Amino acid sequence: MRMFQGRVIVEGTVEGAPALVSHQGFNTLASFQKALMFGDKKAKCSDQDNPELYQKPMAGAALCLPQTIGSTTGGMVLYTAAKMGRQPACLLFSGPIDSLAAAGAILAGVWTQASMPTIDSLGDDFLAAVQTGMKINVTREGQVYLED
Repeated sequence: MRMFQGRVIVEGTVEGAPALVSHQGFNTLASFQKALMFGDKKAKCSDQDNPELYQKPMAGAALCLPQTIGSTTGGMVLYTAAKMGRQPACLLFSGPIDSLAAAGAILAGVWTQASMPTIDSLGDDFLAAVQTGMKINVTREGQVYLED
């Protein structure tokens, strides 16, 4: 089991969530668009430009990313996914989180009953080590544990 320490953006714990990994920027709007518009409860990624995530269910997964990219609606998309119960189990960023994604994650925690712990600055080694399907555990202190 490997441990990585990050900065807590939204506090919370996660136990045994399956990792879903992208090594490229995550376009929040493109990824969640079909789930939010057409009722896909598994929130399968609809961003065709992200082959690592395309058509994979994001709801309940530990979304492991370098950063978010794209629309200024990204924060509202994360909030809306949480409001609809289609949010990832957690958001884990290798680098610093951008202000839009941070706002969406924080507002989801304030305005909904959904839990979406968010940790950033886990480092490039985190993104190199984590693989889709690994089990992820997250502590309130920002420690992320990878289980093979």
